[in-house]
Amino acid sequence: MVELSTLDWAVLAGFFVLLLGVVVMSMRQKEEDTADYFLAGRNASWLVIGASIFASNIGSEHLVGLSGSGAQSGMALAHWEMQSWIILLLGWIFVPFYWSSKVYTMPEFLERRFNSKSRTFLSVISLISYVLTKVAVTVYAGGIAFKTILGIESIWGIDFFWISAIGLVVITGIYTVLGGMKAIMWTSVLQTPVLIIGSLVILVVGLDKVGGWEEVERINAANMHLIRSASDAEFPWPGIIFGSFIIGFWYWCTDQYIVQRVLSAKGIKEARRGTMFAGYLKLLPVFIFLVPGMIAYALNAKGIISYESADQAFPTLVAELLPAGVKGIVIGGLVAALMSSLASLFNSSATLFTIDFYKKFKPESSEKHLLKVGRIATIVIVVLGLLWIPVMSLIADVLYEYLQSVQSLIAPGIAAVFLLGLCSKRITPTAGFVGLVSGFVLGMIRLVLLPFKDDLTGSSFAWITTMNWLYYCILLFVVVVAIMIVVSIFTKQADEEQLKGLTFSSLDKATMKEVAAGLDKWDYIHTAGIIGITAFIYYRFW
Repeated sequence: MVELSTLDWAVLAGFFVLLLGVVVMSMRQKEEDTADYFLAGRNASWLVIGASIFASNIGSEHLVGLSGSGAQSGMALAHWEMQSWIILLLGWIFVPFYWSSKVYTMPEFLERRFNSKSRTFLSVISLISYVLTKVAVTVYAGGIAFKTILGIESIWGIDFFWISAIGLVVITGIYTVLGGMKAIMWTSVLQTPVLIIGSLVILVVGLDKVGGWEEVERINAANMHLIRSASDAEFPWPGIIFGSFIIGFWYWCTDQYIVQRVLSAKGIKEARRGTMFAGYLKLLPVFIFLVPGMIAYALNAKGIISYESADQAFPTLVAELLPAGVKGIVIGGLVAALMSSLASLFNSSATLFTIDFYKKFKPESSEKHLLKVGRIATIVIVVLGLLWIPVMSLIADVLYEYLQSVQSLIAPGIAAVFLLGLCSKRITPTAGFVGLVSGFVLGMIRLVLLPFKDDLTGSSFAWITTMNWLYYCILLFVVVVAIMIVVSIFTKQADEEQLKGLTFSSLDKATMKEVAAGLDKWDYIHTAGIIGITAFIYYRFW
């Protein structure tokens, strides 16, 4: 339990006052159309884009869950936090396609490359996964985190979990509805430094308390390596290397939740540099979230602190190590992480509904009407998130057990469709749609069978549930690629006019000139810097 001093409460109050000021500033810049509301008027700078990508990515699963993973399995999950080089792929390779096509959503891009069926199917998959997993998990974890950290069981006879979870959703929902993408982007600029500073304080104080990095390495010696045996039950190295890339490529390069930030850029140059800034920021979680978990494990082993489960590592560090005032900063960081993730989810979901469903079926709608629909859709997403919390509380253990698995089942099909669609003009519209559907169906077969894993022992279907989740992810990707290639052989290719600017070989000269004109030595220096730091971390913890 964290006992907050008057100074801590004052720090938290100051954070919310600043947040309110940013939202009010965003609201004063009136949205005239959907580009303003969903894409901040396509006028965002590299600083805002990079901060927003990072803040959107960081949620309660990082502050609480990643620290817990550090305490339990050491560096095993660090691979997912070292994907800055994949964010660079977004900036260098995919931004020219996305930005020049002036699309609002990833499903809209698929419609241009393949057909309208592909757009609708991806929209449905994305909306369902956002509401039932991302929104629900973030809200549920946020409620649990605040209840654990503050140690408040109930207020006025109401479980504090519900008060904190609902309060979080309502506050975030209000500023998302009123301020749109501008509010989300600018609040990210405020929230990112608060999040980083709060986490750095935990790292520095924890290292001092445990006796330095050497002591952390000594006590965590069994879990200090990134690369595990190929026969490791959870994190075999072939699965980690290839499986994490497939999931990372889907998340960083094709998911609306992240890509919407670069679509808000002033131009290709700002979008690319925004991904570079995000790339630097993305190198931090290993040190500011994962390592504190390892510090907690070392402190627990030495009897300095005590916690019952790995997920209590972060709250325990906050409670027992930090002085007055600093606790307020760290809790402010937690609030910032949760609100940024939720706001991004609400806005991305509303964008998908408004652009990919409403506008598609009512193309005559005016921009002002679509703006109104976008705000209503955001409110509906907020309400659905709230309604799902009671269900979450019943299935939380199961969902947490399968959360990574769910991503590994959704990612391969979508990643294969985008990758092949951009790489080759010979991949047909039919192949794109069949790839999406087959990837989703094959992924859901495993998800449906997993709860019956024990009952399937000895049956011909047992391998589907017993195969390592990362190996299954790789197999699924390979199967979908094979299906798309075969279908493309027997179906009609899209005409050259449709493919213009949507594949590597058909990217127009004007876009290529804009890309080349925006390049200077710093683009190469920063790219090399990010890759170099990533390589050094792998070398150091191999």
